[in-house]
Amino acid sequence: MYYDPIKNVFAKIIKRFPLMRIIFYKVLDIMFLRSWYVRRELKRLRKKSGEKEINIYDAGSGYGQYTYFMSKHLRPCKIHSVDVKEDWINDCKEYFENAGIKNVSFDVEDLIKINYENSFDFIVCVDVMEHIADDVTVFGNFYHALKNDGYLLINTPSVFGGSDVHDEDEESFIGEHARIGYSKEDLESKLHPVGFETYKSQYTYGFWGDKAWRLGIKYPIMLLNVSKLFFLLLPIYYLITLPFTFVMMLIDYSSNNEKGSGINYIAKKI
Repeated sequence: MYYDPIKNVFAKIIKRFPLMRIIFYKVLDIMFLRSWYVRRELKRLRKKSGEKEINIYDAGSGYGQYTYFMSKHLRPCKIHSVDVKEDWINDCKEYFENAGIKNVSFDVEDLIKINYENSFDFIVCVDVMEHIADDVTVFGNFYHALKNDGYLLINTPSVFGGSDVHDEDEESFIGEHARIGYSKEDLESKLHPVGFETYKSQYTYGFWGDKAWRLGIKYPIMLLNVSKLFFLLLPIYYLITLPFTFVMMLIDYSSNNEKGSGINYIAKKI
């Protein structure tokens, strides 16, 4: 099962209808439980920084969803937002410029090849590292790019059912992944030798969050892969399922999951 073709469909829609982009961002923020966790931690980290202006590196910006959120809610800040997909970066750049959002810049960059030095207070990396085979090189690049006492926030699938893989014989639901995910110990074994320390680690998508993801995201995507005509039925599907999905997401968001199919991990440069 491949996720990127569906993502590309949405990318084309918001490119064609720019006024829908903010609505699309709001839908992503509501429907994806990982966004709930990421936005909460970003606000907490921003509060720790006081009133000073901070520099943020959005490492793998995708649609520009988190860049937009940070540009509005983490002020005063400057954000450099990058992705390997040139068409997505160009679309974001055009939209943000037309919207008059001045504290953001965009560029096409490969995280394996970046060479920043002491440039950023925060690095935000959401659903990216599971796509990169040479993750140790990227973690080293992140370390050099951060200022002293800077923070790296990573959100990724975990080894506990991440990418919807629950045993060694299963294939990832997201076919583009280089690995099924990470455990806290996996991340520490790769980040600590580079020079990071663990600031906070939390498993997401526990029992109830995983069920919400299946009902709200996985099953609709599976149907869309069968036929794009299912777009026409999505409103009816979500009218029936959304109340149950939201209740399960709220339970997960309020829980301290011992394990989960996602992990929200924050490292600090020391």
